[in-house]
Amino acid sequence: MILNPETARKTAESLLQIKAIKLQPTEPFTWASGWKSPIYCDNRLTLSYPHIRNFIRSQMAKQIEQQFGKPDVIAGVATGAIALGVLVAEEMGLPFVYIRSKAKEHGKQNQIEGHLEKGQSVVVIEDLISTGGSSLSAVEALQDAGAKVLGMMGIFTYGFQIAENNFTKAKVELVTLSDYHHLLDHAVRTGYIPEGEKEMLQNWRENPADWGK
Repeated sequence: MILNPETARKTAESLLQIKAIKLQPTEPFTWASGWKSPIYCDNRLTLSYPHIRNFIRSQMAKQIEQQFGKPDVIAGVATGAIALGVLVAEEMGLPFVYIRSKAKEHGKQNQIEGHLEKGQSVVVIEDLISTGGSSLSAVEALQDAGAKVLGMMGIFTYGFQIAENNFTKAKVELVTLSDYHHLLDHAVRTGYIPEGEKEMLQNWRENPADWGK
């Protein structure tokens, strides 16, 4: 879900400007899954640009309160959303925890790091949503610990149908600052990509596993 189209446009503009997102339809990237992709996204780059990270931090905080109210705790998904989650928690004056992809194999064997009590309400922070698998695993870990997960707030989503299905099945509400639709619109409008490449880029999202074969 996009709450603010102007924020979505400005976020897309910023991500393209600092090359956190790159579009290369004629020279596609290869993801770890083996998928060929015309887009590469590394939103951790936003942390290196104070004016952009401050914009993202403030917009996330505003949209969390607008959509979910004020939770008891902000949680970040390791590792890409740890720093981002801390920024949002600081903006909102809230405690912070983060969730590992799996429990540690030594020490206390924690999967959730930080202080979290049963029954506390949590909003989860992500930097990027692809299929939603790792994001929802973090949600499940919080729920197993007795937390009440209100929803997830991310910077960007590709908008894959599989992700929408996964979030619907898990009954988790997802809000992002921007998405693939707003990114393409901005890229065409500003001449980042020619109009003729837009359809190719849209086709990728509809069938990413087979695109480029």
